Amino acid sequence: MPEYRRILLDGADVQVVREGDELVAADGRRVRAEEAVHLPPCRPTKVVAVHLNHRSRVEEFQARLPAAPTFFHKPISALNAHGGAVVRPERCKYLNYEGEIAIVIGRTCRNVSPKEAGAYIAGYTVANDYGLHDFRDTDAGSMLRVKGSDTLCPLGPGLVTDWDFRGKYLRTYVNGELVQDGGTDEMEWDMHYLVADIARTITLDPGDVLLSGTPANSRPVQPGDVVEVEAEGLGRLRNHIVAGPVPVRDDCGAQPTESEEVISTAFGGDWEFRGVRAPRR
Repeated sequence: MPEYRRILLDGADVQVVREGDELVAADGRRVRAEEAVHLPPCRPTKVVAVHLNHRSRVEEFQARLPAAPTFFHKPISALNAHGGAVVRPERCKYLNYEGEIAIVIGRTCRNVSPKEAGAYIAGYTVANDYGLHDFRDTDAGSMLRVKGSDTLCPLGPGLVTDWDFRGKYLRTYVNGELVQDGGTDEMEWDMHYLVADIARTITLDPGDVLLSGTPANSRPVQPGDVVEVEAEGLGRLRNHIVAGPVPVRDDCGAQPTESEEVISTAFGGDWEFRGVRAPRR
């Protein structure tokens, strides 16, 4: 399965092909993969993400799946890459990892059936759909700041073509410890269905990304943590968490909160009141 990456090579944005431990440019230049400065492997005009899709995640929250998937949008300013720093802004506490598989569109896609959708997919990459749950009280519907803040959409390390999504594992590690262990077979809606659903009314352009959902056990991470997401056959995406040097402004807009909604989402199955709605004050 060919794997294409984008890296910063001698100051330029260059597409390379992975050959073992090396990345090879079209002009023959080579660089070791571990030494390369990675960029996102595609150039999307939009990033669309599904809310709930993995059954383990649904069971963790003691929720029910809707009749059809629901989605939100991450702005492209949230894009990040393999090896990049994920910024937790000052005054925020609840930055959660969410290991996922990203679908990358290969050609203009509009009004296709699930059976046809595979022909419009260029390939797949690994994603981490970070959530800044401190803003969940105000943005739970749009998820704009929760999921769309700067650096919260790492993709990579590469784009793999001819990858069959069926029966693949998906795992997340924090500082080397396994924290999420799921797979594509627990997805309610597969990759082709997600593409066809969105393309009914929204044109998907080459490079566009669809995030396909996360398994159970998303939890907060702290500055200094190293988070890795591994998908079978797609590689391992690695990022580290840093503290933002500038606090979220308090002279405008909604402020970070620590409500029941924030904490219950951040800690999932570890929340002591899981399945019990505490009385509102």
